[in-house]
Amino acid sequence: MADLMMLGWRERVELPQLGIAMLKAKLDTGARTSSLHVDSLESFQRDAATWLRFTLHVRRRQSTPLCCEALARDRRVVIDTGGRRTERWFIRTEVRLAGQCFDIDVNLTDRRHMLFPLLLGRSALLGRFAVDPATSYTRPPSSTATPHLISLDSV
Repeated sequence: MADLMMLGWRERVELPQLGIAMLKAKLDTGARTSSLHVDSLESFQRDAATWLRFTLHVRRRQSTPLCCEALARDRRVVIDTGGRRTERWFIRTEVRLAGQCFDIDVNLTDRRHMLFPLLLGRSALLGRFAVDPATSYTRPPSSTATPHLISLDSV
């Protein structure tokens, strides 16, 4: 663990393939998977593959939602903190955090009642970062995302 970069329980991240230059995230070692808030979600077929079209507000008071498309990676049952089982769609996308870039699987769900639109679970953090629950926002956000990219077509 001494080789891992220490981060706080909340940090700013970038999701460049979705065109998101800064998003507040909760780093949660108690959650296995990562979750991204979406306002709307629909699946559709393209080139014999299942794709997802979704909208989200990057900031709470943002008037115009960001529209994105991504190749569906999987659909799995997730158990939330209340013990409820729900089937959720997963995508794979790049995350930039603390100067590191890496791909994660993230499920798309309604997190409007949560404080953070993105939850980074232990699968995303494992082998990369340690989390100090006494600290927050330990690293400055990067700002290299293309602001209006709407299609995520990598596998």
